[in-house]
Amino acid sequence: MEFVISKNTLQKELGFVQGVVEKKNTIPVLSNILIESVGENTIRIIGTDLDITIRCETEAEIKTPGTMCVQARKLFDIARLLPDAPVSFRKEENEWVTVKCQSSNFKVAGVARDQFPEVPSFKSAPTKLPADIFKSFIDRTIFAITQEESRYTLSGAKFILDKSGAKMVTTDGHRLAYIARQDLGKNGSTEAMDALIPRKTLAELTKLTAGYEGEISLGSDENHIYFEVGPHLLISRKLSGQFPNYEMVMPKSNDKSVVFDSVQLNQAIRRVALMADDRSHAIRFRLAPNQLQISSQNAEEGEALEVVETDYNGDEAEIGFNAQYLQDFLNVMGEGQVAFEFKDGNSQAQLRPASEPDYEYKYIIMPMRI
Repeated sequence: MEFVISKNTLQKELGFVQGVVEKKNTIPVLSNILIESVGENTIRIIGTDLDITIRCETEAEIKTPGTMCVQARKLFDIARLLPDAPVSFRKEENEWVTVKCQSSNFKVAGVARDQFPEVPSFKSAPTKLPADIFKSFIDRTIFAITQEESRYTLSGAKFILDKSGAKMVTTDGHRLAYIARQDLGKNGSTEAMDALIPRKTLAELTKLTAGYEGEISLGSDENHIYFEVGPHLLISRKLSGQFPNYEMVMPKSNDKSVVFDSVQLNQAIRRVALMADDRSHAIRFRLAPNQLQISSQNAEEGEALEVVETDYNGDEAEIGFNAQYLQDFLNVMGEGQVAFEFKDGNSQAQLRPASEPDYEYKYIIMPMRI
């Protein structure tokens, strides 16, 4: 196989693929990518870790059709440092690949095509969603996914799509992020979708959808979910298992509410958190008429107290929180008014944008004992 491709195109497409390439080398061939010719002027680049597969198609000048299988990380490092000029690839007799760009010459180790695993066959992706909406779903929920590998069913997002719209839910057992939008079910297929999407898949989708203004196409079968984002296809294995009943966690009787400026509250929490315990990140909210006192203390380092003015006129209340959990939500919120709703110091609290006409966005956080 032999082809020529522009340096910028090569670097961009390798950037999409290398995120899924296996880095731990448990199966050495998975550290490679497969490049194959498609038609007269298109190449297809495929990377996989057996759970997620990304396939990119892009223009290239194909001199000799065929396939090559080459080290992904090393090729990406080379592409990043090449001059801005056409890059030529040629597969040699021993499966190695010669890469030339102006005065630069490389020989990169390759493997035989038949060693590369077969990727899942692509099923149809009949349902369409605006890419910016789907990216917004991910951005506002991915931070609440657990980092503990042992909690398998919590290591992804529950995604539900039906005629009424779409929703995405994530939780780590201490907090829960929920986002929904109603006006989406009219697109494409009437097939409903209910899948657990792994965290790594969501992270790769944020890269594919960044700056992409069109629609993404979705489809699923028993084991996989498919996303088409322009010339890129992502195939992911679904998580199996039972996601918790998130509706049971949604607070039903939070009768006290106070509205804050999101940026002001975030900055106050960030300052007070400097004196919080390094392990628990515990801070205390003390609500009283017209003010919120945020405090923290650390037996070895000191304490902090900040007062934020509010329009609160209810009974005094005291609640402990993990400061990092609050900041995760407020960082995503950005500017605007945030409503803080609660019942007492022992029940879950809810934060949400005070005004959000397009999305229903909620963040539920469990209190801490301090």
